[in-house]
Amino acid sequence: MYGKEIKRVLVTREQIARRVKELGEQISRDYEGEELTLVCTLRGATLFFADLAREIKGDVEIDFIACSSYGSGTTSSGEVKMIKDLSSPIEGKNVIVIEDIIDTGTTLYYLKKLLEARNPKSLKICSFLDKPSRRKVEFEGDYIGFEIENEFVVGYGLDYNQKYRNLPEVCVLAPEVYMSELSKAL
Repeated sequence: MYGKEIKRVLVTREQIARRVKELGEQISRDYEGEELTLVCTLRGATLFFADLAREIKGDVEIDFIACSSYGSGTTSSGEVKMIKDLSSPIEGKNVIVIEDIIDTGTTLYYLKKLLEARNPKSLKICSFLDKPSRRKVEFEGDYIGFEIENEFVVGYGLDYNQKYRNLPEVCVLAPEVYMSELSKAL
């Protein structure tokens, strides 16, 4: 369906829609009667963020942040770089950081410590995907869409070299795609 770059579909549109709705309902129950600030981590979480925000009932503010421990490849550099900070203070607010994937945990560990220092009322992490087998730091999300194995995935906001974000499903990228890129770099 997608061509030789895609090994297989891992999570379908229907599975995504169902799980996003469930997460929205759970978050709505957990924060019923309280204001909530959703922080989207740019860029990978944007599609998940938009769909999830529409499923959450109640007063919701949104903001955006960008930091990364990845370059253009498939492995974490281990060094976290802040690219874009929040636009508004979060002190005294209920904050949920919306992430695309928890992989090594390095970026989110850094981001959570940074945001905790700003004294929010509460701070939780909601990640669309979780890849616990790749953890380099001890870290767990509070709301998880899907737990996956150690495969390189693209689609529904996730990319490889800024490609494939627009795929409506989560797909496993064929190793030949990124292996050929790695061999060119060497």
